Amino acid sequence: MNFAIRYLTEYRYAAPVTDNLNALRVQPATTPHQRCDDFNLLIDPETRLGRHVDYFGTEVIEFGVSRPHLKLTIDARARVVTSAPPEPPTAPWSALESPAYRDVGGEFLLGVGAKATDQKLVELGAKMRAATPQESVGLLAELIPTEFEYRAGVTYVGSSVQDLLAAGAGVCQDFVHLALILLRRHGIAARYVSGYLFVAPAEGSDSVEVDTHAWIEALLPAEGAPVWVGYDPTNSSRADERHVKIGHGRHYPDVPPIKGVFRGGSAELETSVVMTRLDPATTASAAIVAP
Repeated sequence: MNFAIRYLTEYRYAAPVTDNLNALRVQPATTPHQRCDDFNLLIDPETRLGRHVDYFGTEVIEFGVSRPHLKLTIDARARVVTSAPPEPPTAPWSALESPAYRDVGGEFLLGVGAKATDQKLVELGAKMRAATPQESVGLLAELIPTEFEYRAGVTYVGSSVQDLLAAGAGVCQDFVHLALILLRRHGIAARYVSGYLFVAPAEGSDSVEVDTHAWIEALLPAEGAPVWVGYDPTNSSRADERHVKIGHGRHYPDVPPIKGVFRGGSAELETSVVMTRLDPATTASAAIVAP
């Protein structure tokens, strides 16, 4: 699929602010199943941009505005081509113990979050166990949205998995953090993925406003080297050509779209993401060839 994506964020301040320092993770990644053909970023007030790739391989754009200002606008635009990933491998549980698997899994095998004694987690862990790691990951992606309601406003960006368990509801970020805990407890390396999900717009339109989205990538053992496979526990599915990846990390704090500080008073924030489906002919080379 071919997309034009616009990420627009505006901060309005109650009084002039200074020393506004920010780090952005909004540029779509290039992977074996996704290519970012074009990316442009405009900052108002205008300022110099710095770039680096973080520890996990995500493109980070940094900038600062030192002079007083009442508004900050971040306008990022990208052109992306995606393709459907291949079928996931179905190696047995014993393959998780190989040195090759554990070397690639690294920190994505480490425990995180809730207590091991949480009864709900014990129950979910038993329900997700299947014949192979791949079947277990797929089962978990289907299980979470049947056990928990998707409901905005119940949790917030700093909520824990305990908050999700207590409320019985949450959003994609909460579902992903729960999946990470359960997969790692079963010895399956898993990482948090940040990006966008294209949802079919109303008939007659090719554009739709979406929120930033989160899903997981599980490391599945395979003949040769293990492979990372995306699953979306919010939508009970594998990640496919509708998913546009920005980056990944151990959990949300590793890949926030924007993180920053400023000197001054309070701020109001407005953010929007618009995805537009393009005809393949509008992209010079629509096909993606995996390395």
